[in-house]
Amino acid sequence: MARCQCDDTEIKSVISSVQDQLVTLMGELATESTDRKRYLQDGFTVVDEAFVAVIDDLVADLESRGLSFKGWAKPGDHPLSSILDMARCVCRRAECQVCCLLDNNFETNTNIQRYLNRLSDALWLLARWIEAQTKQQSPGKRW
Repeated sequence: MARCQCDDTEIKSVISSVQDQLVTLMGELATESTDRKRYLQDGFTVVDEAFVAVIDDLVADLESRGLSFKGWAKPGDHPLSSILDMARCVCRRAECQVCCLLDNNFETNTNIQRYLNRLSDALWLLARWIEAQTKQQSPGKRW
């Protein structure tokens, strides 16, 4: 939903790349540990340090843009930022579920949890970036 609502080609590209990464992440989560060897032999990849570094770089880039935010974010200033905030909630929920899997020894790749944690940060920052850009373009209050 976020990608189709976005007019900014840079952000649209970022969202598309994240979607590609999530396909890899979901494929790994959906693979039984007993099938992991075959999964890798078939050419599929898993979430590793380099995978997490990509999202870390995105977070660093967004943080370097000088976003200044005090107080709590209040979703709803812009349709796209609201969608990104909703995506962040879903991402946090997925992170919690992965933590449960890790705690119960069902999943051993801690990079999945790390990736989801950083992705939720990136989604929050993207939402704030959209809002900041919208406020710069706004003509101001009418009343």
